[in-house]
Amino acid sequence: MDEQTNEQVYFALAAFLDRMPGGFAPGARGEHLRLLQYLFTPQEAALAVHLTVEAEEAQAIAARAGLALDETAALLEEMAVKGLIHSVEAAEGPHRYHALPWVVGIYEMQLNRLDRGYLRRLYTYWRGAVPSPEQQTTPQMRVIPVGESITFVPQTLPHQRIGELVAAQNRYAVMECICRKIAGLNDRACEAPLETCLTFGDWADYVVRTGRGRTIERDEVLEILRRADEANLVLEPSNSRDLAFVCCCCGCCCGILGGLKRKPKPAEAVANDYIVAFDAALCINCETCLQRCQMDAFAQGNEHVLFDADRCIGCGLCVSTCLSGALTLVQKPEHLRRPVPETLTDTWQIIVRERARAMGLARQQAEETP
Repeated sequence: MDEQTNEQVYFALAAFLDRMPGGFAPGARGEHLRLLQYLFTPQEAALAVHLTVEAEEAQAIAARAGLALDETAALLEEMAVKGLIHSVEAAEGPHRYHALPWVVGIYEMQLNRLDRGYLRRLYTYWRGAVPSPEQQTTPQMRVIPVGESITFVPQTLPHQRIGELVAAQNRYAVMECICRKIAGLNDRACEAPLETCLTFGDWADYVVRTGRGRTIERDEVLEILRRADEANLVLEPSNSRDLAFVCCCCGCCCGILGGLKRKPKPAEAVANDYIVAFDAALCINCETCLQRCQMDAFAQGNEHVLFDADRCIGCGLCVSTCLSGALTLVQKPEHLRRPVPETLTDTWQIIVRERARAMGLARQQAEETP
C-alpha cells in the first residue's frame, strides 16, 4: 500500500469503530489515527472493517474482503493474538472471528501490550479526543447488586443474581483490571485488588489462549467477588443474560464507572433493575455508606445521612453493610427497567442499529440546517 492508501485505510477503520458500540471519538489533530496506526498494520486495518459483531469463519470474511482464504486466516489469527479482534475456538471446525469495539474490547485487550509507545499514543488520544454528542443507546454493561445485598429483595430475577449467573457458566478466567493497571503505571492506582476482571465461556477461552488471563474454578470466582465486595467495587457485567464478563469497578480508576459518576443523575443513565430505599428513622448515622458508595449518593447529615436517589445505581454496596437496616434494595418501576438481551452479541447488534439510526438523524439534521 502507498502512503495515501494507508491513510485512507486508517480513516476507514476509525469510522468503522465509531459505528461500533461505545464509538471511537476522533482526535482534534488526528490523534485517533496515530493510535490506530500503532495498533494495526495497514493490512490488519484494511481487513478489520470487513468483520461484524457476529462471529464468522475466515472464509466468509475473506470473501467480503476479496482476499485469499489462507492469507485472511493467518491475518485474523495474528489480530486475535494482538487483541484487535475476538476469536472463538469451536470444538469442531475452524475458528470464528468477530470485530471488537474500542471499549469494551480493544482497549481492555491491550493488557499485555502496555509499552511506552502505546501508552504515549493512548494518553495523547485521550487528551485530544473530541467528545461526540451523547447518544441514548442500549448500554454495553449493566450494574447488578453484590451478593449480600440482593438477598433483601424477594422478587429477584435469576439474571440479576450474581451467584446464579456464575453458576450457569462452566468455563472461567480472570484478568487484571486494565483501568487500575494503567492508573498504577502512573502512580495513581487505588488499593483495590488488581486481578478482578472475570470472563466466561468463549471469552474465558480467548483470554487464556491469547495470554491475557488465567483459568480459574468457580470457587475462585466467588472468592474474587467476595474480595471485590470488601473493596467497595461495583459489579458491572456484560448487558446480557448469558455472561461474557463481569468487571469489578471502582469510581476512581474505571472509565465507565467514572463517566457515570460525573453525570448529575447516574440513576437515569445506568442499566439496572434496583435502587436503594432509605428509611431515615432507622439510620444510626454510622456513615459506613459514605465510604461504600462509588457514586457519592450519600452525604453527612445531623441526625442521619442524606441520600440522593438520583445518584443511586443500585449496586447494593451500601445495603450489604448497613447495620441498622435503614437501607434496602427495591425494584425500579417496570417502565424504568430495561430489557436484558440474551447474549453480548445480541446487545452489540442492538447498539450498532441504534448508533446507525442516531448517526443518520444527525447527518439529516446537519444537511437541513441552513
